Amino acid sequence: MPNVEPRLLRGLRDLLPDQMLARQNMIDAIRRVYERYGFVPLNTPAIEYLDVLYGSGGVEANKSIFRVTTPEDDQLGLRFDLTVPLARVVAQYPDLPRPFRRYQISPVWRFDKPDPGRYREFAQFDLDSVGVESEVADTEIIAGMCDTLSALKVDRYVVRFSSRAILNLLLDFAQIGHERSTEVFRVLDKLDKIGIEKVRLELMGGYEDEESHAAITGVGLTAEQVARIEAFLAIKSDDRAEVAAQLRQLFAHVSGAKHEIDTLDRISRHLAALGYGNDRVSLDLSIARGLAYYTGPVFEAVALDAPQFGSVFGGGRYDDLVERFLGKRIPATGASIGVDRLLAALTHLGSVGKQKATAHVLVTNIDESLISEYLEMTWQLRRADIPTELYLGTERSIGKQLKYGDQYDIPLAILYGSDEKQLGSVTIKNMAAGRAKAAGLGDRNAWLAARPGQISAPRADLLAVVQRLLHEIETGHE
Repeated sequence: MPNVEPRLLRGLRDLLPDQMLARQNMIDAIRRVYERYGFVPLNTPAIEYLDVLYGSGGVEANKSIFRVTTPEDDQLGLRFDLTVPLARVVAQYPDLPRPFRRYQISPVWRFDKPDPGRYREFAQFDLDSVGVESEVADTEIIAGMCDTLSALKVDRYVVRFSSRAILNLLLDFAQIGHERSTEVFRVLDKLDKIGIEKVRLELMGGYEDEESHAAITGVGLTAEQVARIEAFLAIKSDDRAEVAAQLRQLFAHVSGAKHEIDTLDRISRHLAALGYGNDRVSLDLSIARGLAYYTGPVFEAVALDAPQFGSVFGGGRYDDLVERFLGKRIPATGASIGVDRLLAALTHLGSVGKQKATAHVLVTNIDESLISEYLEMTWQLRRADIPTELYLGTERSIGKQLKYGDQYDIPLAILYGSDEKQLGSVTIKNMAAGRAKAAGLGDRNAWLAARPGQISAPRADLLAVVQRLLHEIETGHE
């Protein structure tokens, strides 16, 4: 058979063991926060009917859907987020308790242009409250975002929040028809990426991109309309209360503004009462969020020391999404972590551990006649809940087996041969302590002579000694 070139579609990637372990550790930390808040797990299929997905997230989301056709010609698509499937679940299972507060970790697919930390297949980790009208639910989501980033040891971050309803009021203030909301908000959502000058140009007549020389089509707003939008975007302060006060003044004559600003103000005061100050959560009126289904407060988080990765956590209120399926309005709010983008940011920040293996102990296999005893030691440690690997490769050289352990950064290695059997002992090597000295020692006799980072213990004490050494390595008291 002809050879097939091993290759990946652009925007996809393989996750090797060290990446998977870092990812799993991050997911475990996130899950602990979500469960501390009382959210319960949910899973939904990767593939949905196309009409379930299509139209839920707006024009840009429609363009990003990977389409699938079955042999029966069913029109399907790969989910582009986890929120639309959640809305379907809520509509499909009327006996679910309300509020329904769920979390979900699953892959999603979008046919986007790949950027640093952005892939066409990526995992999202969502938390959502469905069936809660109160802004307390939005407050809880924002607090959960903060606690999650703190649990992941992201020291410098900010969660920014605003309201899609406020943006709708901006259209009234700028005398722009609401039918143009999608195209206007799509441009505002680019503010952090392209800057205010290009936003101004795109809102009016458009411009030519300096890098690609592509023509960026303008929205066609007037200079006066854009000036009002800029006056709105110019409202900035490190104090949430001051932002709300300036917004009240700007929108003093806009119908319905007081109610929406009061909602943001209550969220801010709730957060302050819980200890989430202006340094952690800011009221930033420029937040738009790209998906069209948001109806109220919206929020996103940025790692301040890795801004090139953009928003690593975002969401908002989507009170009308379930109505597409159920025919009646069900309030809902939530947020989603872009797992792979956040992991890329944490890797850039050096906050991700470099664990390569799940095993904490490697039982070397240097004498075929002792295989039963190697198995016995391996299972003794495993039954004591110590992750243990028995070397099953073809190498018999102790140096090469230890090199294998080094490649995976396994902390301890067990050495047991005829000499140890006769003495009723085992040799336990602290791989971390002996790694440098062991370099170049290719045979067992040389390794034993140097004795780098190793101790001898009675065979009967194997479990106790291994537990003590692992505790010392973990606590740094070797």
